[in-house]
Amino acid sequence: MTKSPKPTKEAETQQNQAPTIPSAQNSLVKDIEEQKKRVEEYTDHLRRLQAEFENYMKRVEREKAELNKYGQAKLLIKLLPVVDDFERALQLLQPQDALVKQGIEMIYKQLKKVLEEEGVKVVEAKGQKFDPYKHEILDLVAGEKEGMIMDELQKGYIFKDKVLRTSKVRVAKGEQNVQKP
Repeated sequence: MTKSPKPTKEAETQQNQAPTIPSAQNSLVKDIEEQKKRVEEYTDHLRRLQAEFENYMKRVEREKAELNKYGQAKLLIKLLPVVDDFERALQLLQPQDALVKQGIEMIYKQLKKVLEEEGVKVVEAKGQKFDPYKHEILDLVAGEKEGMIMDELQKGYIFKDKVLRTSKVRVAKGEQNVQKP
């Protein structure tokens, strides 16, 4: 029996490396695939964030435009009772108060002009068909045409395309619906 010579360290290293090279390659391939998958996920996530940000910017621009368009509405709503007071004052003034009436009319006309220039319009009511978006019923009265506005108790106003205040109205309920006492 002869003893076989001991393998040298070099031969031993080659034997150990031979099986590890394919497993190392497999490991590297798996790592590369995982990295590609991560890159795809990050890219997808980035695209979604970009789309969300673009949508956010568009929404902010729309809101900003709307705020500019209707930002004055709050102030205009506060001015409407002043307009009402001017109208009541003009109705109550006596003929002997001609100079006072003339002064109030001038101020009232100036205020109405400013409101009109800003886009405020009076809601047409008397003789119109009742519209729940523009009118508020305070009373139902006898009338020939049901749903027609018979009287306006308080004016309503529209600012651009938004109702600032509804008109307070009396609406006809039709002859057949009128109950006689």
